[in-house]
Amino acid sequence: MTSTAGTGVRVRLLGPVEVVVADGPQAVNGLRRRAVLATLALHAGRVVSVDRLIDVVWGDDLPATAANTLQRHVSYLRGVLGEPGSIVARQPGYLLDTGPESTDVQAAERLLDRARRTSDRHERVAQLTAAVALWRGPPLADVAGSPWLEEQAEHLARLRLEAERALVEARLSVGEHARLVPGLERLVREHPFDEQLHAQLMLALYRDGRQGEAVATYRRLRDTLRDNLGIDPSPRLRDLECAILRQDTAIAAPAPTAPPQVPVAAQLPPPVPTFTGRDAELAALDALVDRGGAVVISGTAGVGKTALAVHWAHRAAEHFPDGQLYVNLRGFDPGAAPTAPARALHGFLEALGVPAARMPSDPDAMVSLYRTTVAGRRLLVVLDNARDAEQVRPLLPGSPDCLAIVTSRNQLVPLVVTESAQPVPLDLLSPGEARDLLVRRLGERQVAAEPAAADDIADRCARLPIALAVVAARAATNRHFSLAAVAGELSNLAGVAGEVSNLDAFDGGDETTNVRAVFSWSCRTLSPPAARLFRLLSLHPGPDVSAPAVASLAGVAPPASGPVLTELTRANLFTEHTYGRYAFHDLLRAYAAGLADEAEPPAERAAAVHRLLDHCLHTAHAADLVLHPHFSEISLAPPREGVTPERPRSKAAATAWFTAELPVLLAAVPLAARSGFEGHTWRLAWTMAGFLHRQGHWQDWLGTQRIALAAASRIGDQAGQGHAHRSLGLACSRLRRYDEADDHLRRAFDLFTAVGDDAGRAHTCLNLGQLAERQGRYQQALTHSRRALTLFRGTDNRAGQGYTLNAVGWQEALLGNYHRALESCGAALGMLREVDDVQGQADTWDSLGHAHHQLGDDRRAVACYEQALDLFTQVQDRYAEAGTYANLGRSHRALADVDAARAAWRRALAILDDLGDADAEAIRVDLDQLDAARLH
Repeated sequence: MTSTAGTGVRVRLLGPVEVVVADGPQAVNGLRRRAVLATLALHAGRVVSVDRLIDVVWGDDLPATAANTLQRHVSYLRGVLGEPGSIVARQPGYLLDTGPESTDVQAAERLLDRARRTSDRHERVAQLTAAVALWRGPPLADVAGSPWLEEQAEHLARLRLEAERALVEARLSVGEHARLVPGLERLVREHPFDEQLHAQLMLALYRDGRQGEAVATYRRLRDTLRDNLGIDPSPRLRDLECAILRQDTAIAAPAPTAPPQVPVAAQLPPPVPTFTGRDAELAALDALVDRGGAVVISGTAGVGKTALAVHWAHRAAEHFPDGQLYVNLRGFDPGAAPTAPARALHGFLEALGVPAARMPSDPDAMVSLYRTTVAGRRLLVVLDNARDAEQVRPLLPGSPDCLAIVTSRNQLVPLVVTESAQPVPLDLLSPGEARDLLVRRLGERQVAAEPAAADDIADRCARLPIALAVVAARAATNRHFSLAAVAGELSNLAGVAGEVSNLDAFDGGDETTNVRAVFSWSCRTLSPPAARLFRLLSLHPGPDVSAPAVASLAGVAPPASGPVLTELTRANLFTEHTYGRYAFHDLLRAYAAGLADEAEPPAERAAAVHRLLDHCLHTAHAADLVLHPHFSEISLAPPREGVTPERPRSKAAATAWFTAELPVLLAAVPLAARSGFEGHTWRLAWTMAGFLHRQGHWQDWLGTQRIALAAASRIGDQAGQGHAHRSLGLACSRLRRYDEADDHLRRAFDLFTAVGDDAGRAHTCLNLGQLAERQGRYQQALTHSRRALTLFRGTDNRAGQGYTLNAVGWQEALLGNYHRALESCGAALGMLREVDDVQGQADTWDSLGHAHHQLGDDRRAVACYEQALDLFTQVQDRYAEAGTYANLGRSHRALADVDAARAAWRRALAILDDLGDADAEAIRVDLDQLDAARLH
């Protein structure tokens, strides 16, 4: 038989029954299993017969299979205890063998015995405090139903009361009367007939100068005893009342005795000489100096958590004159297991002057002694590199005069929730801080000589302190290298999109300065689903990702991805930088990509990209349909299994989705092209076109459509080529590249004709008319628009007819036919209202305003323009909004309302300047003329 003594297993009975192993508390499921464990633990080190166990556990309710069931319970308990030999089969039953003091009951009894035997009053307080702290509630709280165990629970409850009484007596002996009062008031409420507790409360109140309250306490007890039991207080208590009334010196507070002198702990490691920046975080820590409690500095690997904690701790040391404790908890250490709380506590207690003879072996007693020892002191405790909240909790001082600084790659949310710890999240360095760090390591002269190269290095290091330190060390030890050469070396490691794709340059020569190794320490703690998701996220083109897209990328339902995302964010491997959107920096992305290459087969990587592109395409198409419900010109294959597209339900939601996802969509188009998903490439570009058009992102529109055209051409998809050519024509038209626009639109018309797409031909004719109009060829524009109207009527597209009637009306107005314009636009407005097309209605109100302005009815024109602006604002068509403001300004000027004209033109100018549109110059001319006229 192998004994498990010294393994750290402990059974807790002074509260709900549970087992504590190295990993923390373990629940014991099942009432009878808990009863078996409790019975063995109450006889720890002694054999309990099978018959006795069966009698205790089942009593009169004895099943025929009791013996076999007992064996299964014992087998289960061995698994919970973590050691097969923890429960030993020994005739005639079983024995719990987990070493000396294997239960909290044994630990409490030993501490109480030590307290009885010591003559040192402060020592007695420490031992009794540690003993009382072992009770977590009513003993054996969850094993009701067994008469014998209920008797044991009553015995342990009495033992607790005796310990509490003894502790009060000991604390009174060292002059802690004032601090005792709240706890004693609670105890007398719980034990209303207990004369000893009432006597102690009376004495504590009297010694605290509260004589009247002390006498009132006696009289309340007297009345309670008379009313409920028909008796008076004992002579001893009556004598105490008399002594209080005559202020007898015999019951005065004892002369204070100082506890033994202890050394002032100074365990902080040296600060980092090149520490830079972090002003906001340092200010946040400064604000907490007098608050006490705990602070959690969290952040990704290598972001400088320890450097910040140690730097601030040295700076604030003078505020903690009783010492500074420090321990590296090795939560993410590659070469060692996380430091057990008991081991850290042992070191703290030694530093605080606790002699070996007083050092408890029970972890709970150790926590109690630690908190008793630091009570009343002003200490700073730095708990560095914590793995989780369970590792940290026993090390928190528990005194309002102490402050604990915890650093961790995990966010330690449980500490924030249950311990009110103040979170101080640490992000990447700002660009200025990153440059300052290079200055501190390389010198002002070298960085000032090559500022652009220094900024490039900072960006390629993702402004991550450890990466900057490694690269700066390489530059510092090779002074003949220019910073441009170092930056060039890093750029050679860049991937397709310019991001870092290789971490070889970020190796400082050992595991603590190798960025790849440092990241690996965090990943080792991840669950398999979180580790897989971390790898797959490297396939996302970025710069950030939404929670629904994460679910599709992983091929799981959105509810299933939530806990995994939470695990990654709490591990600071992924950051929720704004609500519902996540990101990680380039170095973590590169590390994740390397893991994906190693662990994910090519087919799975391709499938994940396929799912991601399906998510982007189907959601973008759904959003575009909400914004343009009458112009769905493409059909999509169903998404792959595991993809859950989003479904925006309103125009505002669809616009918000496009706005948030635009950087992702712009990156997804080239990703689809280089990954061999040509169909996704052109369709995704098509679904984005309407939004890019309304927002005035002309260059992005042009760039995505060029990629789309190339992709559709590679697979010979004429419909895809037609859509890409048409979209390119519109983008070129907006950019005043009219010849290119005309060529693209005519090619689109021919391709739509070849595939028999009359709707595509109709739209292209309408676009040719708009192009001719922009070139001043108004009659030709009208011809194209009328042809488009015929084609739309042939497809029975009411929205298309409405848009085209508006175009006809606008072009009639440009030709001076204002009444025809009003007639055509009026018909257009009716159709567009009929199909509830807000964009088309806005365009038409603007056209009506122009016609009324030209007819001299500017009041009606202003009303039309205001209607248009209200609708353009709803659909967020910024370019059209600017055009209408420009027209509104002209009508206000015609009405001699100079201030209103100026306000409208300034609104137009602000939008056009933001879009970088050349039409802004004409507005400036209008404003200058307005100001010049006013001066004269």
